[in-house]
Amino acid sequence: MQNITEIEELIKLISKLPGLGPRSAKRIVLKLINNREELIRPMAKTLADVYKNIFRCKLCGSLKSNSNGCNNCENIKHKFNKICVVENIADQWSIEASSVYQGYFHILGGTISTSNNQNKEDLLINSLVERVKKDEIEEVILATSATVEGQTTAFYIQDSLRDSNVKISKLAQGLPVGGEIESLDDGTLISAFKNRQSFKNK
Repeated sequence: MQNITEIEELIKLISKLPGLGPRSAKRIVLKLINNREELIRPMAKTLADVYKNIFRCKLCGSLKSNSNGCNNCENIKHKFNKICVVENIADQWSIEASSVYQGYFHILGGTISTSNNQNKEDLLINSLVERVKKDEIEEVILATSATVEGQTTAFYIQDSLRDSNVKISKLAQGLPVGGEIESLDDGTLISAFKNRQSFKNK
C-alpha cells in the first residue's frame, strides 16, 4: 500500500466508526477517492456544517441545531405528561421509529459504570429531576438497557426522584437480559412499553 499520510489518517478515522475495521475503512476511502466530486466535496461540507451547528441539548440530551431550539424539550407542539429516559440518542431514534411511544425523551448520554465511576453529573440526571418538576410530569419511563450498568443507573434515577410525586416505571416483557434498546426490533419494543411495570427499589 502506498505510504500517503492523508489516506492513512482517513483510514484510521473511519475505522473508529461502529462496525468498521481497517479493511472496511480502506474500501470506503477508495470509494470516496474514486468519487471525489459526488461524495468527498458534499460530505466535507456536510460534516463541517454538523460540527459547527449540531449540539446536544444541555437540558434533555437530545440533538439540536444551533439555529433552532430543542424540538424535544423546548419547541415541541404538544404538551406531554411522560418522559422516557434512555441511555443514548440511538435508543431515542429506535423508540421513535417504532411509534410505540408519544412523549418527551431524556437522553442520559451513558450509564453509571460500576467499573470506572463515571461522573453522575455527566448523565444529566439532575436536569431530569428539574424537568419532572418544571413540566409537571406524571410518569417517568426508565428505558435503560438490561445490563448491570443500565439497571444501576435506573436504581440511581429512582432514588433521585424519591421526593417527586411521579410514577416511575420500567420496560418489562420482551426486553432480554443484557439487551440494548437500539438493537431491539419494533415488536419487542412495543411489548416492552405496553407491559412496563412500576419501578420499585428492593
